[in-house]
Amino acid sequence: MRLEKNAAHSIASAYIELLKPNIMSLVLVSTVLGYFLGGDGIDDYSRLLITLLGTALTAGGAGALNHYLERDADKLMQRTKNRPLPSGLIPPGNALLFGILLVFLGTIILVTQINLLTGFLSILTVFLYVLVYTPLKKITWLNTPIGSIPGALPPLGGWAAATGHLEPGAWIIFAIMFLWQHPHFYAIAWMCKDDYARANFKMLPVIEPDGKRTIRQIFWHLTLLVPVSVLLYVEGSSGMIYVVGVIILTSLFLLSALPLAKGKSVEGAKLLLKSSVIYLPLLLILIIVDKVL
Repeated sequence: MRLEKNAAHSIASAYIELLKPNIMSLVLVSTVLGYFLGGDGIDDYSRLLITLLGTALTAGGAGALNHYLERDADKLMQRTKNRPLPSGLIPPGNALLFGILLVFLGTIILVTQINLLTGFLSILTVFLYVLVYTPLKKITWLNTPIGSIPGALPPLGGWAAATGHLEPGAWIIFAIMFLWQHPHFYAIAWMCKDDYARANFKMLPVIEPDGKRTIRQIFWHLTLLVPVSVLLYVEGSSGMIYVVGVIILTSLFLLSALPLAKGKSVEGAKLLLKSSVIYLPLLLILIIVDKVL
């Protein structure tokens, strides 16, 4: 999986890049996951689409604000030096205004068209991602577990949009997302550790080059993910098809980390990253199949 990017070819594509489409897609998938489980299916597709619109706007705005705050660090890294702000395609002030506007519009849509709880969860996600996680990357390796909190909030927003409140199943999905993010982001940090070092980001593979603690973090989060994912069955939100499928799916995810633990190579990190990216869509498909059948 190639992380380096060429410079955008137009102003329009540069603004799209500010939205961080890859992260947004994961946010939307996890939002649908929470909406589907909370509503025990999807009865109102227009409500879901409005939820996704508001969520996409706030997520995109958060991405733009992250670009703004990290513009100087991005100049120092090979994989980010061609982003819209370091490359000069978009002035920093424009990116700041763009991000604030998107967050404002998305929050207004969620509060007025869905409910206050969903809007609150969305703005809380932006706050934690932009004003807590982003500056912590320069301070401590704990930015990854702390940053996993806003990353795990979108399914709560989806659940709240469907039901107007949060139930135990919502917090189980939150826990699944929280645990999932650790191998995902540690794999990226491993692949880009030289870049992160140039930008003085305190990622775990940077401050601990032999990789032992990183591997431990990856494996204990993946190991915990197996029983935590089963809790949806125990709690009653999913059935037997789900519990059998999720044990297999999560176990394969766990096994995909073995090459990295054995060889401590970039290729092993790429395999783990690819596995993490396909895990969430497969989890959503599994939940849907379990409900339908």
